[in-house]
Amino acid sequence: MRLVPRLTAALSGLVLALGGVVALAPAAHASPQACYYAVLEQHPDADREVAERACLMVEEGAPESLHACYFELREGSVPAQIAYAACRRAAEE
Repeated sequence: MRLVPRLTAALSGLVLALGGVVALAPAAHASPQACYYAVLEQHPDADREVAERACLMVEEGAPESLHACYFELREGSVPAQIAYAACRRAAEE
């Protein structure tokens, strides 16, 4: 009789733990989106294609990709502070 409550508690804990992992998984892939929307929120005149291309560069995760993102946005006339913050935000997420 005592086995059923323990089994129920263990399964409930497992379901909650797995639910947390599933909830966190999309955030790992959202970093280019966070970069993209940060650029467009702060600089609405930015070229959307340039912003998308630059923000996708950070997805690789290498330090060089952060620099490539920044320079791509700067070439697209995005102000330096906005470009740096957006690329940094994507790299940190």
